[in-house]
Amino acid sequence: MANLGFVGLGVMGGQMVNRLLSKGHTVTGYNRTRSKAQWLIVKGMEWGDSPRAVAAGADVTFAMVTNSAAITSVTEGPDGLLAGLSKGKIFVDISTVSPNVSRALAAKVREKGADMVDSPVSGSVITLQQGKLSVMVGGRRETFERVQPLLLDIGPKVTYVGDNGLALAMKIAVNLSLAVQMMAFSEGVLLAEKSGIARETAVDVLTHSAVASPMIQYRGPFVLQQPEEAWFDVNMMQKDMLLALELGRQLDVPLPTTAVSNEFLTAARGMGMAKLDFAVVFDVLARMSGISK
Repeated sequence: MANLGFVGLGVMGGQMVNRLLSKGHTVTGYNRTRSKAQWLIVKGMEWGDSPRAVAAGADVTFAMVTNSAAITSVTEGPDGLLAGLSKGKIFVDISTVSPNVSRALAAKVREKGADMVDSPVSGSVITLQQGKLSVMVGGRRETFERVQPLLLDIGPKVTYVGDNGLALAMKIAVNLSLAVQMMAFSEGVLLAEKSGIARETAVDVLTHSAVASPMIQYRGPFVLQQPEEAWFDVNMMQKDMLLALELGRQLDVPLPTTAVSNEFLTAARGMGMAKLDFAVVFDVLARMSGISK
């Protein structure tokens, strides 16, 4: 059993802490809004008053925040996570941020005598709850081997992909496909619907067909009814698409379907749908097709 810290207790981060607690680990957590963490405190999580306090008291500290600006916010400054690190400690960043930002942060962590891996995950809340999350890790192999048992308590598939930043590149490569797949699925549903097939029937057929990736199976039904709370909203998905387009420019890799899908996310934002699950690109395309829910 390990003495762990966790910064960022949103939908995914909170569920990860819940799994770690269920495995018998001691977890001290911090979230900008404490009330969102109350359910975890009830389950036995200890509360840290700042990212620094969390890191200072833990052997391994995890963070899962929204973007590059957020990871800078929780790591820098007198109350930041970096200030709580010391020799022998490990920082595991699960956030999806710029690979370059992550590499620069890893250098600062090592100046403290600690080490860092980037460890983004692939999957949704339901995937995590079912114990089917996929975890990617970038950093020094010896550090990966130290944290691998902990990561296996979060998800059953943990893959070492190489040096710092490479797990993030892999995660970005995965996530661009989510939006692209959702766009293609939406096109298929709408083509069937305007041909005279009931939307429910089209969704049922497509989610049980050869195109039904795991993501399509669980998110496809969202074109019939959005979840009460977005699993991955438009703003979050567009953040990842922009990271993909930036990386594509840096590496001279054209990403045409990513670029088109990104424009539909922009359209969704313009229609006031930014906080809905990114499956709402279906509604954008539906309106363009002359269909309203």
